Amino acid sequence: MSVPPGLSPSPFKGGVVKWIDERLPIPRLLVREYGHFQVPRNLNYLWSFGGILITMMALMILSGIFLAFHYQPSTDKAFDSVERIMRDVNFGWLLRYMHMNGAHLLFVAVYIHIWRGLWYGSYKHPRELLWVLGVSMLLMMMATAFLGYTLPWGQMSFWGATVITNLFSAIPVVGDDIVVWLWGGFSVDNPTLNRFYVLHWVFAFGIVGVAVLHVIALHITGSNNPTGVEPTFKGDTVSFHPYMTAKDSVALLAFLGVYAFLVFFAPNVLGHPDNYIPANPLVTPAHIVPEWYFLPFYAILRAVPDKLGGVVLMFGSVLVLALAPWLDTSKVRSCRVRRRFRWALVAFGVSFFVLMWAGAQEASGLVVLVSQVATAIYFGFFLVAMPLARWLDRDVVETPIPREAEVISEAERRGDRATMAAALAGPETR
Repeated sequence: MSVPPGLSPSPFKGGVVKWIDERLPIPRLLVREYGHFQVPRNLNYLWSFGGILITMMALMILSGIFLAFHYQPSTDKAFDSVERIMRDVNFGWLLRYMHMNGAHLLFVAVYIHIWRGLWYGSYKHPRELLWVLGVSMLLMMMATAFLGYTLPWGQMSFWGATVITNLFSAIPVVGDDIVVWLWGGFSVDNPTLNRFYVLHWVFAFGIVGVAVLHVIALHITGSNNPTGVEPTFKGDTVSFHPYMTAKDSVALLAFLGVYAFLVFFAPNVLGHPDNYIPANPLVTPAHIVPEWYFLPFYAILRAVPDKLGGVVLMFGSVLVLALAPWLDTSKVRSCRVRRRFRWALVAFGVSFFVLMWAGAQEASGLVVLVSQVATAIYFGFFLVAMPLARWLDRDVVETPIPREAEVISEAERRGDRATMAAALAGPETR
């Protein structure tokens, strides 16, 4: 039967789905992009964190909407409204603990996701824009998390907002004006909280928009894989559904199990007790500490004695991630075969955790020295090791010939890493 003018031929047999698809072909788009979409068959569970992040972002937005029904963005009522949510709103305690612990696990997932990208070279050609969009999402997530942390209006919320907003005063000429605009006055007060509440939502939905672009870019360039060799042979790829959806579901259930444990059995283990004290501008906490996921960047800020220099390095520590596709000069992707470069990446990872520890300590004596050394290693990975990557990988074949690629693919399917390494390694580079 011919399709009437204005309708699009649908591959579906009948029913409501066919009726919708003829007028708005979203069902066939979903089938093509998530059913027939081909992915490398050797993806491991580290590739499941993309789906985990999408799920966690959805849970954060849904729980945030329900919390917003009862929250009052006022310095007089914010703290009490949060307590009312916890005590009087039906399942309000569950919504708040889901939202609060969801932020922690969201950053666990995103840091693992970034580490996987660095380890397996997922930032390299042709996925440069995909990587830049991911770093943009990281920046927006950090802004959203900071703004959200101020909303309960406890002691850490107030003093965290005061310390972080004051950093903008280090910007020459316009710094003080930016601070006054953020505050909505001459101190952190009611206008500040209202601004942060609105911006928290703006950034949250901005993340959703960038995430859509991120997924579109992924489906255009395709997924990288642990070997770093683009799949070119029959049998190297499988359909996303049901193979990857089943695999990702296992990883997601395990991750949600950890999430449920935190929510029901240890909801405050990652929080700070001072934030259960109402904000008081006249009482400064003994030690102002940000959330754990900000600690490495906070340590970098304090490692520099100059305020402006510290602010530049703190923001630069995130922005330098976006330059990775152009800083890394090697055409070899995976650290499975980049024997020298992988040690530089391990040193970078260790420096990240050392900075996390240093950020939780008081900035004095040995802690400052450790922070400075770790900061040097952190930036050294991007500004020294990556530009020298071609030399570090000099004994690895940059572009495997077809026969080598076939051997690598077959060895990966068999789990024969020795054969895979032998196919990639050689006395000369091409």
